[in-house]
Amino acid sequence: MGLLISKMTTLFREWSEGSPSRVLMLGLDAAGKTTCLYKLKLNETVTTIPTIGFNVETVTPVPGLSFTVWDVGGQEKIRALWRHYYYGTHGVIFVVDSQDRARFAEAREELFGIVNAQEMTQGAPVLVLANKQDLPGASGVTKLIDELHLRNLTRNPWHIQGACATTGDGLYEGLNQLAKMIREFKKSGGKVSQ
Repeated sequence: MGLLISKMTTLFREWSEGSPSRVLMLGLDAAGKTTCLYKLKLNETVTTIPTIGFNVETVTPVPGLSFTVWDVGGQEKIRALWRHYYYGTHGVIFVVDSQDRARFAEAREELFGIVNAQEMTQGAPVLVLANKQDLPGASGVTKLIDELHLRNLTRNPWHIQGACATTGDGLYEGLNQLAKMIREFKKSGGKVSQ
C-alpha cells in the first residue's frame, strides 16, 4: 500500500494547485468504465452491473489533485444522452475494451462524435484508456491508435494508455498524462462550455 501511495504522489506532484477539474468518463458498454472509476476512488475492484444513468465521484488520488468524474452508461440507447453531460468538461476519459475488436469501429465513431459535438468544450484533452490489457488477444496501444484513427484527432490533445482496471495497472499513469494536458489546456486559456 505504501508503494502505491508513493507512486501516486510522485505521479501527481506537479499538479497540486487549482480547483477540481470536471472529467467525463465515456466509452461503449462493458468497456470497464465503472471498474476504472471505483479502482481510482476506492483502490478496490468492485463487482459492477451495467450502468443505467451515471455515477459521479470526486477522485482525489493525492492531496491537491481532484477530478470530478462523471461515468455515464455506455449502452447504445443511453449514448444519445451523453451530450447533456458535455458542458463544463475539462477533459475526457474514453475507455475502450482492448479485446473487443469487433467494436473498435463503433468506439471510434463514438469518440469522434464526442469531441466534435457542438456542446463539448472545444479542444478538451482526451485520455484513451486501452482497458483489459491483461486479457488474451487484447490489442496493444499502437494497434488501437490505428484502429481508433487517433492521429486524426487534431483539435484535441490526446494520450492513449494501456490499462487493466481490475489491477489498477496504467490508470494512475494515464491520469497523470490527463492532468498535465488539462493543466496546459487551462494555462493556454482553454474555455469550457457554460
